[in-house]
Amino acid sequence: MFSTNKETAWCPGCGNFGILEALKEALDSLNLEPHQVVISSGIGQAAKTPQYISANMFNGLHGRSLPAGIGIKLANKHLTVIVESGDGCSYGEGGNHFVHAVRRNLDVTHLVHNNQVYGLTKGQASPTTARHQRTGLQFDGVQMQPLNPLALALTLGAGFVARGFFADKKHLAALIAEAISYLGYALVDILQTCPTFNKVNTFKWYKDRAYYLPADYDSSDLSAARLKVEEVGERLPLGIIYKRQTAEYAAHNPVLSSNPPLVDLPLNPTDAKKFMDEFR
Repeated sequence: MFSTNKETAWCPGCGNFGILEALKEALDSLNLEPHQVVISSGIGQAAKTPQYISANMFNGLHGRSLPAGIGIKLANKHLTVIVESGDGCSYGEGGNHFVHAVRRNLDVTHLVHNNQVYGLTKGQASPTTARHQRTGLQFDGVQMQPLNPLALALTLGAGFVARGFFADKKHLAALIAEAISYLGYALVDILQTCPTFNKVNTFKWYKDRAYYLPADYDSSDLSAARLKVEEVGERLPLGIIYKRQTAEYAAHNPVLSSNPPLVDLPLNPTDAKKFMDEFR
């Protein structure tokens, strides 16, 4: 239902292919219709995803995928809003929006394609590139510590924090479906390869380190979640790392919770005349 026949501009072997298929599978599993879904993205290879799926879309500026998605959800609470972009767009240019989206806890799903490099702009280090890793622009290696987005999300109070892997479509689709069903801000950080510009974090590199959280893992245990998100480098847990229902933004906002969607409210520009007259 969400498939299209549009030709992609991604490189052969790009992890975005697997993420796109997992997203479509997740939406189908939730019995959603294309007109019920909006995908907001910024700039980058990951941000091209909405162009290859049959749904409503907004493709905006670099790092500004979250503000657009939040605006869409505020305007029409009945839409399923998915914000999708890469690690550079979401954690770099959009880092400030990431921080406040967690605090606001509006009902949007944030899918971050994390290939630990800027893929569109030819391979410079992103916020998640490992320290000392050399890139096409950081010839002597990255000098800064990498950002740990999952740890940051937990620290800020996020109620849904998960990690997936592009190569396991079934597992990733289930994670995305869970995130969409969660009432509030949900982060899914998705590990993926960039075979063109990241020769370090390859498919084998991820397979040697990634592991699935066991069936008896308690995702409601914040202390356990904090330990899991600190497993970086040599161990990379996959699954729902933390899930706890908290008050969603619209639930304690009477204008949003008790009224029709803002998009359906009458709009009469002349109502503002009295305020404009005060400044004459």
